[in-house]
Amino acid sequence: MDELLSQVLEAHGGLDRWNQVTQITAHLSAGGPFWAGRGWPDILADTTVTLDAHREQITFAPFGVPERQSSFSVDPERIVISNTSGDILDERCDPRGSFPSEFDPRSTPWDAVQVAYFTSYAMWNYLTAPFVFTYPDVEAKEIDPWQEAGETWRRLAVTFPPSNANHNPDQIFYYDEKYMQRRLDYSPQVTGRPPIAHYTHDPKTFDGFVFPTRHLVHRHDQHGIADQSLAVITLDLDDITVTGP
Repeated sequence: MDELLSQVLEAHGGLDRWNQVTQITAHLSAGGPFWAGRGWPDILADTTVTLDAHREQITFAPFGVPERQSSFSVDPERIVISNTSGDILDERCDPRGSFPSEFDPRSTPWDAVQVAYFTSYAMWNYLTAPFVFTYPDVEAKEIDPWQEAGETWRRLAVTFPPSNANHNPDQIFYYDEKYMQRRLDYSPQVTGRPPIAHYTHDPKTFDGFVFPTRHLVHRHDQHGIADQSLAVITLDLDDITVTGP
């Protein structure tokens, strides 16, 4: 195992304990202009996300309105939107294939299934990192460090396999001297592959595991310098419960 990855895993709760985790639940509030551009400005303003820690199975409840929820499953990928009685209101297999080929960040609309797919795979990967880096066919290796804000951040280049629904296969994760995640870079395929610098803040410990609780999503230029004047997406997490160990 990569030495940096080993240190990061230990700092976030330890791989042995993580392997016993079955479920994560967190209260979530998402904001930023991105959601209005999709036609859903408050879709995840106040919701609870529940996920399987080792397989991409994730639910948001409520989803948009109090009596609805969304569920994402894999093999094959499938989104289901249902009511509290369990009646299916909408569903789609291969949801990734439904996204428009052209994307304007200010005005391209998404339907409810597309919003559910994007948020589901994203939150599953955010909440399982860094432990997801040890999952089958995921590759992680240290690359050159990064200087920012007077600090030196060590970096992991991570490649995800096709079986992992994600923004894109190749991503970079940045860690400070305490092995806390400070940033991750990716280029979401479903939003036209923009260069994203996703900053993570306020790490807190829940049930022995560390999670960043404040996420700010910016764009970066060709040199990797982020435009932090605008966060197109914000994510705030609290009341995280880890079940298993």
